[in-house]
Amino acid sequence: MTIIVIDLQWSPWADSSAHHATWLCFFSCALHVGTLDLCIGAIEKFKKDLPDELYNDIGKLETAFRKFCKKLPKGGKENRFCYFVGGTEDAATGILSNLLKPLTYHLPSNKICEKLKNMDAQICELRYDVKPDFSKLNKMRVGELKKILSNWGEDNACKGCAEKSDFVKKVKELLPKYEPEEYKKLQEKSEL
Repeated sequence: MTIIVIDLQWSPWADSSAHHATWLCFFSCALHVGTLDLCIGAIEKFKKDLPDELYNDIGKLETAFRKFCKKLPKGGKENRFCYFVGGTEDAATGILSNLLKPLTYHLPSNKICEKLKNMDAQICELRYDVKPDFSKLNKMRVGELKKILSNWGEDNACKGCAEKSDFVKKVKELLPKYEPEEYKKLQEKSEL
């Protein structure tokens, strides 16, 4: 939580007897850019294919959400969100009803996430990974290049790499396989 103190020496809004006015502003994680994006994204993804008749029955809605969570990749961030709200089998908490009940009366996803964050602050910590800028491969650190290879499942692809240039070369070599649209963009830029 961030606390901002603003000390005003004189203000036209302050009465004559008050020389100092101190304001405390409390900002929670909801005000930070991108804080609840994963929560909102997961709920929107769930709502996307949800038939209208399920909104009337919270039991069916819970079953549908649990099926949705089962389909998500095990190590993924959205699966972790499901774990925090109680949508997975191994979940320790159970605030799933606080997610589903507002869905029945079509509360927007951002408002649902605001309420969930007040119950479990860990939801604020979940964020989507920032997609790397492949046009700046030469400026990336070796750790970032290794992470790209790891995300692609190519941890062993660069076993003999000793220098940064080796990692850059390997990422460029595998780019068409894993990021074809990014590869096309880079090809178009190099033609200019």
